[in-house]
Amino acid sequence: MGYDVFEQSLKPLADRMRPRHLQDYVGQQHILKPGKPLYQALASGHLHSMIFWGPPGTGKTTLARMIANHAEAQFISVSAVLAGVKDIREAVADAKKVKLEQNLRTILFVDEVHRFNKAQQDAFLPHVEDGTVYFIGATTENPSFALNNALLSRARVYVLNALTQEDLLAILDKALTDKERGLGLSEAAMADDIKRQFAAAADGDARRLLNLLEIAVDLAEAHGSVDIDTTIAQEVLSGGVRRFDNQGEEFYNQISALHKSVRGSSPDAALYWLCRMIDAGCDLAYLARRIVRIASEDIGNADPRALPLAISAWEAQERLGSPEGELALAQTVIYLACAPKSNAVYKAYNAALRTVRESASLSVPVHLRNAPTQLMKALDYGKAYRYAHDEAEAYAAGENYFPEELTGTRFYHPVARGLEIKIAEKLKHLRNLDKMSATDKTGPK
Repeated sequence: MGYDVFEQSLKPLADRMRPRHLQDYVGQQHILKPGKPLYQALASGHLHSMIFWGPPGTGKTTLARMIANHAEAQFISVSAVLAGVKDIREAVADAKKVKLEQNLRTILFVDEVHRFNKAQQDAFLPHVEDGTVYFIGATTENPSFALNNALLSRARVYVLNALTQEDLLAILDKALTDKERGLGLSEAAMADDIKRQFAAAADGDARRLLNLLEIAVDLAEAHGSVDIDTTIAQEVLSGGVRRFDNQGEEFYNQISALHKSVRGSSPDAALYWLCRMIDAGCDLAYLARRIVRIASEDIGNADPRALPLAISAWEAQERLGSPEGELALAQTVIYLACAPKSNAVYKAYNAALRTVRESASLSVPVHLRNAPTQLMKALDYGKAYRYAHDEAEAYAAGENYFPEELTGTRFYHPVARGLEIKIAEKLKHLRNLDKMSATDKTGPK
């Protein structure tokens, strides 16, 4: 079939510039170098089922089409957003017919495969298993969470990375100057610094880059020019946002990076990730809740001021709203990152909870029980209880407050940082008093 200039001109620039051959493909060299399994599959035409996992605009669909082209296989594309089991059955029937009549293999490409439910994903399995179709799925979500284990076991996962600045600049130059499928302009139509602005705004997404470029060219033409100057660039790029995908893989990666930066005492990195999430439109209440959790989990009693500060920042954010309230969150994140760290409370809580869940319903010791009635008093509830305030140092040395089965158990082990140094010293002193009390009761050893 010949090249139809009119038909091509009706397609979006991103679609027209889709690479046709491996040598035209930009990026993903970690899986497309000679000797790598995906490269070998492309070069040899040997097919296997696979899943492409990566951010939008990294070439997942393009790779699938190129594999079909190199393997001389029929390519059937299905969108999980629009399709159902009926569409899968029709694709499988078509694959069987083509295999029988033309002896051709079929690649069934499913875009956004994570949107299919378990039943829809299961519908592929027998046809992948018997070789009727070779399955290629594309997803922006972590396949470990989004896809069935049965489907994962039959397909190899390839991770595609966001395109680099250099990758995007190469794609932009090609689209700008290509006379057959691109815009057919001179490289001088955009200054180098403006090209870099477009590459930065694309945020690793080639499709976004080409869409922005196409809008810029249309806007320039509306002004009677072929050059994309600073004014046009600012107008086109003013609405750009960072990649985020609320509640998706990137969301959890970024909140994890924020938490770990605070834990690692890196205030600058912690502030960066906080600003990344704020800039992308993250729910500020979610960020505030996570910051409160960090204050308890990673600072704890090493600096007890951390928790009330985090709660105060949450309240300030709610009262001030955006954008003023974000500053309170930033202040707290920096403070938490710089504060002494202790996970002693976090570990003590988990250890105590584990003991509770693994133990029987142990009885409260009689001397600790409440005795509001005469019957309870007759049963010795509360008898021999020692009121700590009446004892030396307001401490009843040697007293046991656990169920008898757990006497002497320790959950909380303060770390040698911040206020917990003093807490550890205090607890050590009290335990020495316990030992002295035991010696007094039993006599010298």
